[in-house]
Amino acid sequence: MKVYSHDSVRNVAVLGHSGSGKTTLLEAALNVAQITSRQGRVEDGNTVSDYDAEEIRRRVSVSASLIPIEWQDKKINFIDTPGYFDFVGEVKQALAAADIALIVVSAKSGVEVGTEKAWEYATELGLGKIFFVNNMDDENADFDKVINELKERFGKSIAPMQIPFKEKGKIVGFVNAVKKEGRRIVNGRTEPCDVPAGMDDDVEVMHAMIVESVAETDDTLMEKFFMEEELTVEEIQGGICTGIATQTVTPVFCGAAVNQFGVRVLLNSINEYAPPTSRIRPFVKAKELKTGAEIEVKCDNKEPFSAFVFKTIADPYVGRLSIFRVMSGTLKRDASVFNPTTETTEKASHIYVLRGKEQIETDEIRAGDIGALAKLQATATQHTLCDKSRHVEFAPIKFPVPLLGMAVIPKGKGDEDKISSTFAKLQEEDKTLSFIINPETKQSVVYGLGDSQLDVMVNKLRNRYKIEIELITPTIPYREMVKNKVAVRGRHKKQSGGHGQFGDVVMEFEPSGDLTRSYVFEEKVFGGSVPKQYFPAVEKGIQECVKAGPLAAYPVVGIKCTLVDGSYHPVDSSEMAFKLAATIAFKDGFMKAKPTILEPIARVDVLVPDDYTGDIMGDMNKRRGRILGMGKEGDKQKISAEAPMAELFRYTTDLRSITQGRGEFTLEFDRYEEAPHDVQTKVIEARRKELEALRDKE
Repeated sequence: MKVYSHDSVRNVAVLGHSGSGKTTLLEAALNVAQITSRQGRVEDGNTVSDYDAEEIRRRVSVSASLIPIEWQDKKINFIDTPGYFDFVGEVKQALAAADIALIVVSAKSGVEVGTEKAWEYATELGLGKIFFVNNMDDENADFDKVINELKERFGKSIAPMQIPFKEKGKIVGFVNAVKKEGRRIVNGRTEPCDVPAGMDDDVEVMHAMIVESVAETDDTLMEKFFMEEELTVEEIQGGICTGIATQTVTPVFCGAAVNQFGVRVLLNSINEYAPPTSRIRPFVKAKELKTGAEIEVKCDNKEPFSAFVFKTIADPYVGRLSIFRVMSGTLKRDASVFNPTTETTEKASHIYVLRGKEQIETDEIRAGDIGALAKLQATATQHTLCDKSRHVEFAPIKFPVPLLGMAVIPKGKGDEDKISSTFAKLQEEDKTLSFIINPETKQSVVYGLGDSQLDVMVNKLRNRYKIEIELITPTIPYREMVKNKVAVRGRHKKQSGGHGQFGDVVMEFEPSGDLTRSYVFEEKVFGGSVPKQYFPAVEKGIQECVKAGPLAAYPVVGIKCTLVDGSYHPVDSSEMAFKLAATIAFKDGFMKAKPTILEPIARVDVLVPDDYTGDIMGDMNKRRGRILGMGKEGDKQKISAEAPMAELFRYTTDLRSITQGRGEFTLEFDRYEEAPHDVQTKVIEARRKELEALRDKE
């Protein structure tokens, strides 16, 4: 593969709703460019970009994949992305390396949630956008309907570049709406033809839409537009290029990827209309580490080298590959580069260009292009690599926070020790996976964005690392406390020959009013009924008891324990005896002081389109939640609420179902609160069964 400079590179992330045909479109492009001898099919599991075993099994993309295509002396780095929302982390990685978002829409299904999300993600990062309306060969395809939906959802920047036409129910060509000229597809290539009869009015409407969008890009063009002067083809083409860069024009192309209709035109148009990476992102902001100042890194081959690692592949068979976009300068084989995050030097022994799983070795890679390095020792996703002469660091990718947690139960003996290190490898690839060991419940808990993502993770553990696990609902960290004040005596007396054991305490137990502390211990002993040297032993007994309360073995909070009286034996009393006496008093007193279960309450902020506010509020009420307020945030409603964490366990999945994927939320622990009586009864019974099951295993 040739080495390309920044003015000849187009970095294009391919986005869209699941099933819109992104992978098929790239398969068609590979075949049109004569890179592959035959076009692969998702159904057959033989596509270039979906090469992972999970992707082949599921017949959907689950990770971003690079598909570079050399076309007419330029290089288009396509990045195929998953359409399922569970894998949005892969989309975020792709967009971090892209300059253009190619959004694929089904001509049959029209604008879907994935279409809206793709637009939203690209807009957030300031990327230009192009639409490709796919599946035009479907008998239910409706191009006009799709265009109207695009205009309605995304505004007047939408500029249809083509108007397809059919013969005998089959699509055979299109009219170029810029030049108002007909094109017929013959053997995969376009040939000039007359505009079919009856299409003149449609062509004029589409041409007017393009002109209106293009006029927004330049004051001179705007003036001509208002003066009702005709724009030249060259002015329109130049305006489209400028409009993509400034996000004021969004061209729309059409075709049918499965039979390669329109694919060659799309490749030509990306080269012609999509600005090169040096124009889209001539400068990238970075932090200069020596001064701490923000600087602009210029996309130029002659600048000092810098690159951003946006993805890592950590496969035991393929090896560890760090995929990066060169922000400035040139990286040559065997060069040494500096990682400012880990303050280490790495050697670029082998530089690769990836195409699916294929590794194409190259001698150098230049500004604006995308490459990969193998076996870097201290470099991970989101790290910067740079020349030693200029230490810079690029801003990290903003990944969504994983909120669906499942407890991990290893099935095989000895797998407990492997799990942490293996999860670390999975997290290298997927930054939206999180793995913790809960210090309270001792459970290993994995967090993800949804069920599909976690299922993929389970299968990767099994197939790659030979570790079998089961995912179960994690234990909710309830608490126990008392509501009344009581005084009880705890006496430990044992005689077994020789010295006996004797400890006797009278203690008061009551709420402390502070749920952030397990207990408060005081002593009010008068007259030496309990010698001072035994006070620490009494408190130690309390310390051990609050770890697992008498009600359901959950930690105790907010209890005040006061030693008020007792007695001792000059020979038989000991620290152990008084510790046991305090334990007896605690268990008896706790159960007499009106014990209760506290449940964790979370603060939830939900962001949804206006149409879903009623559904969200109704659903939150069913979860025993309380609505705290509402407010406008952008074009969405932000609903603030609080609800028990036990009721929010599957909220990630449920919210997606309620809003068809349009809603998002954040969640954080707020406080503990007394659970309703019926909830307490269920919690205590479930805990009893859980503890019995654990004892049976032992």
